[in-house]
Amino acid sequence: MTRRKPEHFQIHKLKRTYNRQTDTFTINISYETAPTTPTDRTRAVAEAFGLGTDQTRRFTIYDNTTIRIHPTDIVLITGDSGSGKSALLKALKTDLADEAQDTATLNINPNTPIIDTIGKNTQEALEILSKVGLNDAFLFLRTYNQLSDGQKHRYHIARLTETTAQFWILDEFTSTLDRDTAKIVAYNLQKHARQNHKAVIAATTHTDLKADLAPNVHIHKSYGKAVTIQYHPNAKATQCSLTRQMCIAEGTLADYKQLSQFHYRTATSPAPRKIFTLKRKNETIGAIVYSHPPPTCFGRAKAWKGTIQQLQQEVSTITRVVIHPKYRSIGLGTKLVHDTLTQAGTPHVETIAVMARYNPFFEKAGMQRIAESTPNPHITEALRQLTALGFEPALIANTSYNERKIAEIGTEKIRNILITLSARNPAIRRRLTTLTGIYPKHQEFTQKIHKLDSTGLAKTLKRLNFTNQTKTYLHWTNQTIADAQTPPRKGYRVFVN
Repeated sequence: MTRRKPEHFQIHKLKRTYNRQTDTFTINISYETAPTTPTDRTRAVAEAFGLGTDQTRRFTIYDNTTIRIHPTDIVLITGDSGSGKSALLKALKTDLADEAQDTATLNINPNTPIIDTIGKNTQEALEILSKVGLNDAFLFLRTYNQLSDGQKHRYHIARLTETTAQFWILDEFTSTLDRDTAKIVAYNLQKHARQNHKAVIAATTHTDLKADLAPNVHIHKSYGKAVTIQYHPNAKATQCSLTRQMCIAEGTLADYKQLSQFHYRTATSPAPRKIFTLKRKNETIGAIVYSHPPPTCFGRAKAWKGTIQQLQQEVSTITRVVIHPKYRSIGLGTKLVHDTLTQAGTPHVETIAVMARYNPFFEKAGMQRIAESTPNPHITEALRQLTALGFEPALIANTSYNERKIAEIGTEKIRNILITLSARNPAIRRRLTTLTGIYPKHQEFTQKIHKLDSTGLAKTLKRLNFTNQTKTYLHWTNQTIADAQTPPRKGYRVFVN
């Protein structure tokens, strides 16, 4: 049997010149190839087309090609598969050396929760992940291997923002994604690169990303040595192209429930005063719920004062804002709040938010940060006692997890912790249960807790965990309406944005 020799394929000419003074790359790449060891079929083909079976051919794909790339440019390389995009990307990456970070060589621990793989601390990790759209509370606890392809692309961007490299390299960019997700990822990538004053060099076969990536340099590689280079020094994407296809309309509770599964707290919400939806054609992709304000609220006294009756007439509370995970990180939360504040029907709007610490979309929408809560020492102690019983603090927000732990520990110890907390902190009673009174008694709370089964206790622990989170109070005033109130009520103060 004839031993088969490997196919002859090698780079015949590879020359790169990177001039750091002028930010120019001069690229020359050609290769040569020859058939494999002759077989009956290769001989037949060679005879039919007049080829020698040992004939070597040379191909040039870049012939003294000069490309100018500044350290903050967004570069898009497009072209068909096999046209030479990856060869160019590799050449540029080699010239840039330590100045470049390739997503293909990111050091990723695939089996560690992503919240533990990024940032110097928990707060920084939450901020970074939120900025790229990985701001679902349950996503924080997933590992890289548990993410979808779109979520992995977002995670890559988050990791790139932490690198010291000036150039971000991405081959086969968004090649596995549906085109809507690809556009969102492209918009997100250029936004963070420009905010961090970094350069992007991305190669893809797709030609539909120009509007969202907004490249300063577009290189289109055709077969052979044909290359087209276009420069757009002032290019910048201020909004994702998908945003222009969306509109806001008044909605119903059913609209919110379509998306409630994506909200980190619960599928239910307080009785709505008004609901607005964000729609793209017939698809509901966002919802905001305005409710009647609670009787008491930390931070409110710094922005508004009045009676309970005046409170119900003049203040609305944003109790839910939810965006479909696919469409996050392109400014839709800000749009939904900003475009509906004046339609709430009251001169004042307030909200209390946990994520406002990490993703300031309420402030971007025009609301003003007034106060930030501090954890209650009695609640902190109750959570410490739960931790001593074997609960993982980060997982108490998960009802199913709580039920499993309660089955192991028993209900009595859990009830004792909650009853002790009620005795020390009367304000917690109404928040943890469904008691209807504004100021329920300790005895009422105790009776309620004893009636709860393991599922009810699991939900109570979830509410307890949420109560202890650091929250931000934000306020907005419709200044036109506020100015029309003449004279202002005694004791009434408008907080001007």
